[in-house]
Amino acid sequence: MTTTSVTVIGLGPMGHAMATTYLDRGYGLTVWNRTPAKADALVARGARLAPTAEDALRASDLVVLSLTDYTAVYAILEQAPAALAGRTVANLTSDTPARAREAAAWLARHGAVQLTGGVQVPPPGIGTPGAMTYYSGPAEAIETHRAALETLTGIDHLGEDPGLAALYYQIGIDMFWIGLTGYLHGQALAQANGISAQDFLPHALKTADFRYFLEFYAPRIDAGNHAGDMETLSMAVASLEHVVRTAEESGVDASLPAATLDLFRRGVAAGRDQDSLTSLVEVVQKG
Repeated sequence: MTTTSVTVIGLGPMGHAMATTYLDRGYGLTVWNRTPAKADALVARGARLAPTAEDALRASDLVVLSLTDYTAVYAILEQAPAALAGRTVANLTSDTPARAREAAAWLARHGAVQLTGGVQVPPPGIGTPGAMTYYSGPAEAIETHRAALETLTGIDHLGEDPGLAALYYQIGIDMFWIGLTGYLHGQALAQANGISAQDFLPHALKTADFRYFLEFYAPRIDAGNHAGDMETLSMAVASLEHVVRTAEESGVDASLPAATLDLFRRGVAAGRDQDSLTSLVEVVQKG
C-alpha cells in the first residue's frame, strides 16, 4: 500500500517545512493549526485546511504531528479521539521518553498506532539528502508508510519501544543545546575583546570538532575506564578557572563556565582529580 495523502497538524517552522515538502512531492495534503492563518501559503499551493481537528484526523491514514510538547498533542487529539481509529500517528513532537510511551498507550486505546519520531535536522533540512529522523514503534507501521516518511527524511528505526526515539533525541538535544550555548558564550567573550564571530569562525570550527574525543572516549565510558592518561579533572579545573577569570576580566557574565567549573570541582571532591573528564559520567549519575 502506498500512502498518497497525509495530514500535518502543527504549522510551526518544522511542520510548515514538512507540509511544503509533501506539496512539492505531489502528496494530497490536509493541514490543521490552532492559528489557521499559518496555513495560507500552503492552501494557496493546493493544501486543504481542515476546519476542525477531527476533520484533519479523518482525512488521512497517516497523521504527522509537529507540536511543542505532548501537552499540545493531547489538547488537540482529545478533541476527537474517535477519529483516531485506524490511523498511524507519526508523532514528531519533542518530549520525554516516558510521555512518548504514555501517548503510544493512549493512542492504542483509541485504535491508533504511534510512531515516535525525533527529527535530526532543522526545518531547512527537511526533504534534503542525508536528513534523518529517529523513529521507534511498530516496524509494520514504518513499512506501511515508509515512502511518505522518507519523503521528509531518512529513517533510523531504533526498535519497537515507543520511548526509544524520544530518548535518543533528548540525549542529542542535551549535547546540542549545551554545546551551542558554549559557542555563544565564547563569541560573547570574543566580541568583548574586539574579535568578530566571523573572524573567529575558522577557529570555532576546529575547536567544535569533537570527533577524536568522542571516538576515544566512547569505548572507555562503556568499559568504566576513566584513566587520566590524556587529561585529568584537576587539569580541567585549572583550565576552566582561567576561562572564568578571562570572562570576568572582559566584563562578560561567567555564570555558564562557572557552572561547569562547579561540576568539575564536584568530581575532584569525589576523589576523581587524577581521573579523566569521563569520570563525570559517574559523578552526575550519582547526583
